[in-house]
Amino acid sequence: MAVVKKSAAGAQGHASPVDYRRLAEFRYAIRKFLGFSEAAASEAGLTAQQHQALLTIKGFGEDNGLSVGDLASRLLVRHHSAAELAKRLEDAGLVHRNHDPEDGRRVLLTLTEESELRLRALSQVHLDEISSMSPDLVTILTTLASRREPR
Repeated sequence: MAVVKKSAAGAQGHASPVDYRRLAEFRYAIRKFLGFSEAAASEAGLTAQQHQALLTIKGFGEDNGLSVGDLASRLLVRHHSAAELAKRLEDAGLVHRNHDPEDGRRVLLTLTEESELRLRALSQVHLDEISSMSPDLVTILTTLASRREPR
């Protein structure tokens, strides 16, 4: 809610009918991609949240892994929710949970071979989908970005 108030208070001018259409197209493209992603994850035997967690661990984890706290931040969930998700992933054989050798209070998550295989396949189909969507997304984003005034 604070974002809406802040944006509305600082808005210069008004959205045009084209702006509303482009915003609606952008939201539709995002939802379409998320629907595709959820279906692809399901076909791989994962929930959308599990897929996102594995991708986050792979994409942002250091050599020793990604902390549960960092996973929570990246997934925009509370720490205890990320800890529960990590436990379910471990129980499913998709992550290893290890204590940080430098700080025994932190738990670090790394992918198993099984999750690496699933993630590799899922990432390829996601990259292919993004590639097919990109011309429309570029058009939408270019139109929206062009209405911004220089700072």
